[in-house]
Amino acid sequence: MKKSIFKTLAKMNKKLLPNYTKQELDLRKATKMQKAIIGWKLWVTKNSLD
Repeated sequence: MKKSIFKTLAKMNKKLLPNYTKQELDLRKATKMQKAIIGWKLWVTKNSLD
């Protein structure tokens, strides 16, 4: 059940949140909000794959 929730969250993240890889964002110049979004997406993706 936990895994299915994270898979759903990952799909929502993909549709709703910006993709910084395509924008070629430099992590050293990222704002705190951008870093928080990257961290959130990483955490959700990690938990959906386990």
